[in-house]
Amino acid sequence: MSTEDRPPAPRSLAEALRARGDASLGALLRSRPDLITPVPTDLTQLATRAGTRASVVRALERLDRFSLQTAEALAVAADPATYGELLGLMAGDDADPAVVAALPHAVGLLREQALVWGDDDRLRLVRTARELLAPSPQHPSPTGLGPTVQEATAGMSPGRIQAIVAAAGLASTHDSVSAVTALTGLFTDRARMAALLADAPADSLDVLERLVWGPPYGQVTADPAPRLRWLLDRGLLLPTAPGTVVLPREVALHLRRGLAHRAAEPVPPVVEAAAAHRPQVVDSTAAGQAYTALATVEELLKDWDEGGPAVLRAGGLSVRDLKRTAVALDVPEPTAAFWVELAYAAGLIASDGEADERYAATPAYDEWLEQPPAERWSRLVTAWLTATRTAGLVGGRDAKDRTLSALGPGLDRSAAPEVRHRVLALLAGLPEGAVPATGSVLARLRWERPLRGDRREDDLRGRLAEWALSEAELLGVTGRGALSTQGRALLGASAAPAPGPEAEPSGPGDKLPVHHHHRATPLAPLSPAEQAVASAAAARLLAPLLPEPLDHVLLQADLTAVAPGPLQRPLADMLGVLADVESKGGATVYRFTPGSVRRALDAGQAASDLHAFLAAHSRTPVPQPLAYLIDDVARRHGHLRVGAASAYVRCDDDAVLSEILADKRAAGLGLRRLAPTVLAAQADPAGLLEGLRAMGFAPAAESAEGDVLITRALAHRTPPRTPPEPVPDGPPVPDDILLAAALRAIRAGDLASTTPRKPGAAPAANGEPPRTGAAETLATMQAAVLTGEALWIGYVNAEGAASQRVIAPIRVEGGFVTAYDHTADEVRTYPLHRITGVAELADDAG
Repeated sequence: MSTEDRPPAPRSLAEALRARGDASLGALLRSRPDLITPVPTDLTQLATRAGTRASVVRALERLDRFSLQTAEALAVAADPATYGELLGLMAGDDADPAVVAALPHAVGLLREQALVWGDDDRLRLVRTARELLAPSPQHPSPTGLGPTVQEATAGMSPGRIQAIVAAAGLASTHDSVSAVTALTGLFTDRARMAALLADAPADSLDVLERLVWGPPYGQVTADPAPRLRWLLDRGLLLPTAPGTVVLPREVALHLRRGLAHRAAEPVPPVVEAAAAHRPQVVDSTAAGQAYTALATVEELLKDWDEGGPAVLRAGGLSVRDLKRTAVALDVPEPTAAFWVELAYAAGLIASDGEADERYAATPAYDEWLEQPPAERWSRLVTAWLTATRTAGLVGGRDAKDRTLSALGPGLDRSAAPEVRHRVLALLAGLPEGAVPATGSVLARLRWERPLRGDRREDDLRGRLAEWALSEAELLGVTGRGALSTQGRALLGASAAPAPGPEAEPSGPGDKLPVHHHHRATPLAPLSPAEQAVASAAAARLLAPLLPEPLDHVLLQADLTAVAPGPLQRPLADMLGVLADVESKGGATVYRFTPGSVRRALDAGQAASDLHAFLAAHSRTPVPQPLAYLIDDVARRHGHLRVGAASAYVRCDDDAVLSEILADKRAAGLGLRRLAPTVLAAQADPAGLLEGLRAMGFAPAAESAEGDVLITRALAHRTPPRTPPEPVPDGPPVPDDILLAAALRAIRAGDLASTTPRKPGAAPAANGEPPRTGAAETLATMQAAVLTGEALWIGYVNAEGAASQRVIAPIRVEGGFVTAYDHTADEVRTYPLHRITGVAELADDAG
């Protein structure tokens, strides 16, 4: 392309955005969704918003290390800088080939994100980014470079500047500006600088060596040592404040051989494998962990079936209740906190909202129990992937030094879903069965988001990654540290390894190279629809690996039953009432006791029902000691009857009542005989039942009609609850429909704001829409209906939002104008009283 044919260089970020196509603008809005919240009226407003401090900080935080290093180099380069100057700062005199190959992609990414604009011969970093990244005494640059000679000598006396110029071997000048220019020319001339430093004392060179990579500031006394005096006389060190000197940027770059950074990192660190297992072993181990996860959540909710721990006044579980839960689950407290938070995130537990507020299972828990095991696992894992609540923070302190409790406030970290997905994606990039080295995973994450570590919390992303690895193992997403087949399926199509920066070569002249290696990487969670599909696929892969539920147990003579695997739900529920769990593991051992048998009888079972149940579900004959235990407890069950008087005890055998009265342990019950077969008590029926059972009797409660009450435990459930909503990490990424609508609105608004007007129709100041009187507005509208011309109008909607539009009036009547709106690309009707002004367009308006 000849110079004449080349389009003019953009003079502002708005002009650079105006020259982009829809695909490029769409990529910008996807990568920086805060720019369309709300949708800007035109491209000028979009450019202004892209330069605000909050938006620029957010964009910088999402850069990888090399792209950030490129932005930092531009911040210390001339404004504007050429691509060649930037390449020199990044690759140095030796022109590192890896940097040379990767730099076009980094510049393209910065352009795509509207952090850099301009052609390769005039690269400009947006002003806010330059202010954030450029060095200053209060905020040193990450490059370690100091101010330029011009900046450092800004307050220096002309005589002192001339003295430095003379000591450096330069000719004196008539003014300070030309003297500073000459000194800068000397420091940027490699040959002359080498000659100047060749005469430097060795200890002076040592001083420069200590300052060259930063920080560039040093302290001097009122009478500097000779080695410092030599440097000060020649401007190789310049005073910035009393007692403080700085190494000028040009001198440091010469000593660094042109490098802005000690070590550029164009290639991301490789995630290394620490070990490897056969994929079949990984999948079977992960499936075992998945089954354990389901059993653990069931055990947790069963323990809270009749109402769980109380809710603290500030929200959450108390430390004591968390310890009790950990003991009940036989896991460490941090692991117990994870299971509690996971059940909460999946919507299985919540607060019941009663006056005496407690945690309990939700109705969704009952629905969850009816699902096949693989689908139950899929629901848990999906909740884990998308939750922003972070169980690893439990026990830590918040910004106000308050303890963070499980299920309490302050546990949301918006980066958690992104980090979990990214960790799993890095594991998916390894060969099947490979176990990653944790250090290499953390190094890769730090390279991808070097600015996202929360400085108040030491490397939050690193801790989130470590928690993600351990939690994935607990859930069975990984097995023995390697990603399982079902774990890969959870990531959907995004699990493919991302190519490196070298995958798509482009020349330095490319303005907007496509960065598939950034977008193909699943740095954000999948959409809900995509995640549902991926989770269903993972469940299908897991289902064949889970053990089939059994319909039998093995009864033993020592009053125990062994379940050699998971039991079918009706069998497990009944056995849980009839016996107590003694041990868990590959096989579960249940023990029958008088108390457990009485529990089954209280639930309405007869002795014959229990005998039939055990005979039907045991692969071994029912042992005689177990049959005797059931018959013995059943014989005494209900022999005593307790009712409400305040409470009473009745029994057909008056000798039994006499025995109770004579027992010292009954003193607290306040018993007295009303009749040979009836005792009255001061205790309530529940307390009386408990007291008599503690004395070794087996009483049964009865109704007012004298029937035995069946005390079948009713599970306590909360009202219907929705799972906690994740806290978003900024505005959501727009979908294709919203993006297309936003682009259309921005383009149309830009058309309205940039369309040429006739000279006589001057707009208001600062590019605002014109303001005309009601009569002039009506007359201009009516004339445009006759001529068919388009007009430029200012309009205020019912919410008070002002906009400007290009319309072609069709009809004016009844206080309304009907017109084809070029801005919205449709016919609309506008009230005339909401039109602030009107202007005719120039004849050559396109």
